[in-house]
Amino acid sequence: MSISDCRPTNLVENAVRPTAIGKKNWLFVGHPDAGQRSAILYSVIISCLRHGVEPLAYLRDVLTRLPSMTNQDDLGPLLPGRWQPRS
Repeated sequence: MSISDCRPTNLVENAVRPTAIGKKNWLFVGHPDAGQRSAILYSVIISCLRHGVEPLAYLRDVLTRLPSMTNQDDLGPLLPGRWQPRS
């Protein structure tokens, strides 16, 4: 195996490493339940950044839409990769 064969793997590992380390660090914040919630929020923010979505605008919009939705509604459009802000 040559060095050039390892480059794509290294690029992927380097891109994923901050998220993995961040989620692990957030698991130890005060109470175990608080750590899990913080890790989820961290994952959502990183997902927004990877999809070119501004996290504060995304969270503000999604958190205002969710209360009016039901279990029957399709939540797919609220995922960071498919989200479109309300006009």
